[in-house]
Amino acid sequence: MAKLIKLYPDKPHPRAMDQIIEVLKNDGLIIYPTDTVYSLGCSSNSTKAMQKIAKLKNIRPEKLQLSIVCNDLSHLSTFTKPIETSIFRLLKHSLPGPFTFILEAAHQLPPAFKGRKTIGIRIPNHKVPAAIAESLGFPLCASSIHHNDEIQDYITDPELIAEEYANKVDLIIDSGVGGNLASTLVDLTQYEPKILRQGLGDLADFL
Repeated sequence: MAKLIKLYPDKPHPRAMDQIIEVLKNDGLIIYPTDTVYSLGCSSNSTKAMQKIAKLKNIRPEKLQLSIVCNDLSHLSTFTKPIETSIFRLLKHSLPGPFTFILEAAHQLPPAFKGRKTIGIRIPNHKVPAAIAESLGFPLCASSIHHNDEIQDYITDPELIAEEYANKVDLIIDSGVGGNLASTLVDLTQYEPKILRQGLGDLADFL
């Protein structure tokens, strides 16, 4: 049964943070808030945890679509190829924010991402995932959690999330009702940015 922890963005409790980090360091799965929707995730340093997510979603691990959630841009060189100045400027101006940017993956990726040609980068404008990633020392992985309701795309209420995922993950963070609009997905692997999914973020504000 998953632990349900209340964590307030303005002042994350140290004891709660310790519990979250312990779960992540032991290959556990968590559900956590972002500036858009709640996300299913794990440590980006845990191949075993990523395999658990793939099994939960009934997807082969190499087909699993994951983004990494960082607290700043310092991890880019670990996961991506060298970035042009114009692209870095766009990232710096638009993040933290409700965007997922697709970039070319580095040649030497951490084992959990081996073989991937591209990778999604997220820096949410939300203190909880930022604090977790900073304390963990590695980015988080992010995968969407969808609602069973045909009308509503995402589960927004942490209590409903707990009902749905109580026996599927190790820990659920309740930071209040989340959003129901995902991040804007932007492909930066070509000459011009290309919006693959329009979500909460408006890229025109930064171009």
